[in-house]
Amino acid sequence: MKKKFLISVLILILSIFSKISFAANDETIYDKIDLFGEVLDKINKEYVEDVDQSEVMDAAINGVLQSLDPYSAYMSPETFKEMETETKGKFGGLGIEVGMEFGVIKVITPMDNSPAEKEGVKAGDYIVKINGTQVQGKSLTEAVDLMRGPVGSKLEITIRRKGVKKALVFEITREIIEVKSVRSKIIDNSIGYIRLTAFNENSSTQIKNKIKLFKKNQINKYVLDLRNNPGGLLSQAVKISDFFLDNGEIVSTKSRAPSENKKFFAREGDIIDGKTLIVLINYGSASASEIVAGALKDHKRAIIVGENSYGKGSVQSIIPLKNEGAIRLTISKYYLPSGKSISGTGITPDIQILENTEKFRIDTETDNQLDFAIKLLNG
Repeated sequence: MKKKFLISVLILILSIFSKISFAANDETIYDKIDLFGEVLDKINKEYVEDVDQSEVMDAAINGVLQSLDPYSAYMSPETFKEMETETKGKFGGLGIEVGMEFGVIKVITPMDNSPAEKEGVKAGDYIVKINGTQVQGKSLTEAVDLMRGPVGSKLEITIRRKGVKKALVFEITREIIEVKSVRSKIIDNSIGYIRLTAFNENSSTQIKNKIKLFKKNQINKYVLDLRNNPGGLLSQAVKISDFFLDNGEIVSTKSRAPSENKKFFAREGDIIDGKTLIVLINYGSASASEIVAGALKDHKRAIIVGENSYGKGSVQSIIPLKNEGAIRLTISKYYLPSGKSISGTGITPDIQILENTEKFRIDTETDNQLDFAIKLLNG
């Protein structure tokens, strides 16, 4: 059985490698394939416990993808099915967007009113243990699987936070997470506040409708809140940026194939007729959020207030596989109108306002960043 498994693995690897062009010479590649086969054979013969051969192969595939960048990953059929459920806007979990950095799970952002946010989890936190199990050495998929569980069940995560010496331990109860991408309100009878928490298929339409209602109420100042927004659809980022621009480049993408390189431009017409606009960002603002904030900043169309954003300058595509699983693969990188990439650096605000307390929560009386924006607009 083990020999059959090893042979089938080598055939699989050879078939994959035969379809890929390499910078290294063929001899080196085949040496590596032989080495991989030898390692698998040693595991099968000498590892202290029996191993699930299917799981070993999933881990190997995932290892290849995660060696490319922090955002590429393999999804088993079960994980892919769960992801498809999540994109419909309602699912069970902690309510956090995560990535991998330094071998541990990094919180990109906690979703608004999610169990994680209510307990105090913040963007930039590192999850080092899940229910007492060390995350170091596990893949992103393995760590996320540890966090999954039935709604109503409890989970303990241990976090390391920048500037805090002691590890923080949170006990979180999994809940049904409902994603509402757009919320709005009128402040002081003169400011239209729009909070965008994700770039979903209908986000631009919802924002357009909110602004129409604001204009009926004679609103002449606006706040677009992109804090803790991990991103989403590139097309929505382009549409929402276009709302506030009369012309000029919004974003460009560069891919491996020059024919796939694209530039996106604004069409004539500013939906708020040139009225004052403040955009709020923080470390949890990533990807599509950074496209919008960066385009509006480069064109000097908005004042950017808050904290430096996350710095995710790449576009991922979900590619289904024959086994009904999928891979998340980085297919291009995007660049701001200035030609700069935000990878690893993020968007720097025009006015830096840091969160003032540990009890800080967005759009509550503890929100000093929004308070500053309101005073700036009223001043």
